[in-house]
Amino acid sequence: MNTLRERKKQQTRDALIGTALDLFTSHGFAATTLDELCDTVGVSKRTFFRTFASKEEVALAPSEDLWAAFLAHLGTLDPGARTVMAVLRDALLAALGDMTGDGWAGRVLQGRKLAAGTPSVEAHGLYFCERTSRTALEILHSRLELPDAADPRPRLALDMLVAAFHLAQEAWAEQAGTPTVADFAGHLNRMFALLPESLTLTAGLRPSAISS
Repeated sequence: MNTLRERKKQQTRDALIGTALDLFTSHGFAATTLDELCDTVGVSKRTFFRTFASKEEVALAPSEDLWAAFLAHLGTLDPGARTVMAVLRDALLAALGDMTGDGWAGRVLQGRKLAAGTPSVEAHGLYFCERTSRTALEILHSRLELPDAADPRPRLALDMLVAAFHLAQEAWAEQAGTPTVADFAGHLNRMFALLPESLTLTAGLRPSAISS
């Protein structure tokens, strides 16, 4: 059971995320200062830095929460007789199912738009993705009976998972109406289903390419 102190910390964190994304969206990322953000939420800069390392981190916190949950599930799932890809897929879908907080989907979309137009946010996202991939590989090798660390197949499986995630997120963000967590799960399952077909897809040259 969460203590009152833990609940208050979570409430402050949620307020910082929601307010930051609203300010970044309305005023611009660079134009929004930490002083403005902290004053709006009613916390000190010291409290901000106990919660987040930077403006970039708070901007992408909703997406980072998903991947933190993914790592947690990856560290506890029983692989059974499933493939490594199936274990990764199930951990990600379980993590997505944990994202039940009010406004999570909308905040992810806000962060995605910020990353697309703000180089420092995009760079932070790339760094976070690489760091998370390394941690996921460490978890896989610590819990599963896999070939030695030089075998590229676990990393290839993880990279395919990440590629499927990004394609699903893109389709989710572009769909009509207000995207939901359930919509995101549907897009993810569709991309996972297409992975085997992508490895066997063949195509000939177009007639126009041959004639040229």
